[in-house]
Amino acid sequence: MRDGLILSEPTSPNMASLFKIKKILAQAKTPYQEVLLVDLEEFGRALVIDSLIQSTERDEFLYHEVLVHPAMVLHPNPKRVLIIGGGEGATLREVLKHKTVEKAVMVDIDEKVVEFAKKYLGFMHRGSFDDLRSEVVIMDGLKYVKNAAEKSFDVVILDLTDPYAGPAAKPLYSEEFYRDVYRILADDGVMVTQAGNSFFYREAYEYVYNNVKKVFPHVAEYWNYVPSFAYTCNFVLASKKYDPYSLEPEKIDKILEERGVKNKFLNGRVLKGLLLAGIVRG
Repeated sequence: MRDGLILSEPTSPNMASLFKIKKILAQAKTPYQEVLLVDLEEFGRALVIDSLIQSTERDEFLYHEVLVHPAMVLHPNPKRVLIIGGGEGATLREVLKHKTVEKAVMVDIDEKVVEFAKKYLGFMHRGSFDDLRSEVVIMDGLKYVKNAAEKSFDVVILDLTDPYAGPAAKPLYSEEFYRDVYRILADDGVMVTQAGNSFFYREAYEYVYNNVKKVFPHVAEYWNYVPSFAYTCNFVLASKKYDPYSLEPEKIDKILEERGVKNKFLNGRVLKGLLLAGIVRG
C-alpha cells in the first residue's frame, strides 16, 4: 500500500474531512452500497459505507452507548428488543448488556456488512452475534417491521445510515414507517433513531423529528459529538407512555447498576445533560 492513501468523507454538501488510511482490509460493492473495512491512522479499524464512516475502533462507544441506553433505561423492563441496521454488532452488544433482555433481534439488509463485522470487528461486537439471546435476520428492515406482530417488542432501536445518505434510507425515516414501529411496540414501548446531523442537514433532520412527533406522544431529541463523524450526531427518542425528560441521574445510574451495565461514557449525569442540551438544537 503506497503512502498517502486518503479517505475523503463528506461532512456536509460543501465540506469534507480527510482521513489517512494505513491499510485496506476488505471492500465490496453489494446490491445496496459500497462497503469498506480500513485501518485509519488516528481512529484504528473502521467500517465505511458509501464513503461515510459508520464506526471506528477509537470512538464507536460515543455513538453506540448514546444510541442504545437512553431508550433501554427509559423502559422499566425491556425484554424483547428489535434493532434495525447495526451490522457491526456493536448496537447488539450494548443491548445485551441489560440483564432484562430475553430476546434481541437484529435486522440488517446487507449480509456482507455482517460478514465483514464477524471477520474484522470482533472488538466491536464482542461475541454478541453468538449470544443465545440474539437473532440475526438478513432482510429489508422496512419489510420486517411491516410483517412483525402487533405489540411484539418493548424497544425498537433504529441504527440506520443517515436520512440524507441516499434514497434507500429515506423510507425508514417516514411517518408511515414510524406508525408501523408504533404498532409493533408494546403499550409502554420505546423507540430511538439516529437522525444524522441537524446543523449541516437541517431539512433532513426536521423531516425525521417532525415525523416522529406525528406518531408518538412523548418525544425527546439529543445529540453527541463523534470525532470520526466530524460533527454531532443527533438522536430522537420516543415513547408511547414514558416522558424521557423525567429521567434523573440517580435513577439512571441505579437502573444501569441493577442491570449490570458498565459503560465507558454514558451514565446518569451525562444522559441528563444530553437530554437537557437537546431542548435547544445544535
